[in-house]
Amino acid sequence: MNGIVIENRRKNIAGINEKYEGYTILDLTSKSKEEWIKFSPFYPHGNIPVPFSNGLFSETVEGIWQGLKVFENENIDTNAFKITSMKGIKRTTRKHGKIKGHQKGTNSDEILNYCDAKKLIYLPTYKWVLENKLQAELGKIRKLLENNKIVFLDYNINMELYNDKPLSHANLVKLYLENNYP
Repeated sequence: MNGIVIENRRKNIAGINEKYEGYTILDLTSKSKEEWIKFSPFYPHGNIPVPFSNGLFSETVEGIWQGLKVFENENIDTNAFKITSMKGIKRTTRKHGKIKGHQKGTNSDEILNYCDAKKLIYLPTYKWVLENKLQAELGKIRKLLENNKIVFLDYNINMELYNDKPLSHANLVKLYLENNYP
């Protein structure tokens, strides 16, 4: 299933249409106006298990990622798990100081570096959402792929899993559809 490419949503849509003439374009970002918004890590699916935190759940994948972030001036923030508005989830260095890492769950003192946090927190959490909340939408994409090539729009187009840059969740969807999810 190699009929999927990833493009940056910030690019000119006319240019994307021209470059990928005949492709179906699906916006998987939090700014999407279609059902594909559900693939955004900011989308409030609800009841998403927080890794290494027995009995705790989050509304969003991004809430888990941001909530477990530890800064030099602030520890984790479990309130991020409760945000459903898709706004105000990000916790920034400007406000909280330098990032120390991500805490390995709410009951641990272990701080994971960025790569380990992606591997142990982000990847399994996003996969859980794909498997438990997005099967109908994935089925629609599989059906589209029978007769179409697809462009997924995302803000991050980083496809390297183990570096210190934010991951493209659209690439994770692509890898999942190709049975190559890390």
